[in-house]
Amino acid sequence: MAQNRVLAERMIAGEGWLIELVRLLTANLLLVLCAWIVIPLGWTPVPITGQTFGVLLVAVLFGARRSALVLTLYLLEGAAGLPVFQPFGLPGLARFVGPTAGYLLSYPAAAFLTGWLAERWNLSAPASSSHSRSTAVAWKQNVRLVLALLAGEAVIFTAGCAWIAWGIGHGWKLALLGGLLPFLPAELVKMALVVAAVRGGNRLFGPR
Repeated sequence: MAQNRVLAERMIAGEGWLIELVRLLTANLLLVLCAWIVIPLGWTPVPITGQTFGVLLVAVLFGARRSALVLTLYLLEGAAGLPVFQPFGLPGLARFVGPTAGYLLSYPAAAFLTGWLAERWNLSAPASSSHSRSTAVAWKQNVRLVLALLAGEAVIFTAGCAWIAWGIGHGWKLALLGGLLPFLPAELVKMALVVAAVRGGNRLFGPR
């Protein structure tokens, strides 16, 4: 495995299956904690949660394959009835026929795409020691990071709204009004937090 390919490899440094297990468990715990951040909305059954923040952050920190694996395991945990999803919803497998099913099922694909772009664009690379060069690189990385996050968001909300429109038959108008538009301001905040976390992580965990 290439050294420092993603930020998690500097945050949790080392080789071997035990270190890899620690990385996966850390990502899983991060997802669960983010999912428990919930703001119910009275006009839609889809609440504002920290889940998408967790998905996107895990994708950028851990890369495509790890994050897709973690999100798949996360869904299996929820299907088994473990309390890993946001608490306002049907339990276990029933969650996958509820109004948020499309969002949930999209998570592995969204994480893989965002993680793949993060790896391809080397978004975990620390800035150069040259101030002028480091500023230019940081701006370029920030733009690419936002694009990677937008790609993941597009997968999540396309799947989520498609399920509301077709899966439970509410149509696209209600799907967009109840499953997309109310969440745009919060998603912008979440993306800004991911960018801040990644940039802070790059400064804190420099080249090793």
